[in-house]
Amino acid sequence: MQTAQPRKIGRAAQFGTACCGGVAAWWVVHPFNTAAVRMSLAANSGPVGAKPLGTFPFISGIVKAEGFGALYNGLGAATLRQVFYATSRFGLFEVFRDKIAAARNGGDASKVDFTTRFFAGMTSGGMAAIISMPAEVTTVRMSNDAALPAAERRNYKSVVDAFARIIREEGALTFWSGATPYATRCMVVGICQVGTYDQFKQTFAEKFGLAGLTNHAASAMSAGLLYSLITMPLETTKNRMAFQKVGPDGTKPYKNMVSALGKIAKTEGVASLWHGFLPYYGRCGGHTVTMFIAVEQLRAAYMKATAGEEQ
Repeated sequence: MQTAQPRKIGRAAQFGTACCGGVAAWWVVHPFNTAAVRMSLAANSGPVGAKPLGTFPFISGIVKAEGFGALYNGLGAATLRQVFYATSRFGLFEVFRDKIAAARNGGDASKVDFTTRFFAGMTSGGMAAIISMPAEVTTVRMSNDAALPAAERRNYKSVVDAFARIIREEGALTFWSGATPYATRCMVVGICQVGTYDQFKQTFAEKFGLAGLTNHAASAMSAGLLYSLITMPLETTKNRMAFQKVGPDGTKPYKNMVSALGKIAKTEGVASLWHGFLPYYGRCGGHTVTMFIAVEQLRAAYMKATAGEEQ
């Protein structure tokens, strides 16, 4: 992302293009997210001691048993999540970036370094997580419901039905079950995705001569790989906590992020925290490159369309 271009357009256009880019990119990678969520939850729902399937056999099994459309379960909720998450995360990132840069440089917002991006990404990521949690929990529930035994399925009819039933049956606070790992993950993504994307762009240009779309794609996929590796354990923990059910004794399996991480690693092995990594990277890397390119193209089109108005 170039630092000069976002500051030339208004805040409404910044938030609007972030929303459209985030939603468009998610429609591309939603099947990867469905597979990643279901793989991370499969060990928790399946028979004790069962060996987890690999990525491609797992996805093939879903398509064979439920049809290709099953990979798009929960798309409505996921789209709603992007409306809140992508809009607030990237929109707020630019607001915080400019404010922090100006405060650190005597009012000059053009001087942006990694420290500024670090704090802007962390803050905007955390705030976006809290804002989007209801849609995130609904997405996880709807994406994985069909994978449960028939007697345990919640059988949500739609996004609205799922949202209303969660409130009615479990209480509104359920939407923020798993908020700690989710917010932590989003803060980490806010830090390493944008910051490393900028760094990779510079490195690939200087060391390998990459430019334009090729540079953007390579940089975004590299940044996506880095933050996928870092955030996968938090994603797994968040999914488990968001999908857990109250046991016969009235308690839930996971009390908090730390206990959940420890329990999963102890009972299933540390590697289980990265189970489903390939589709997760397909989601993160694919969403990153598609989103950055979409946002940049939308903003370029907006600037071209409104050029006459600025004169």
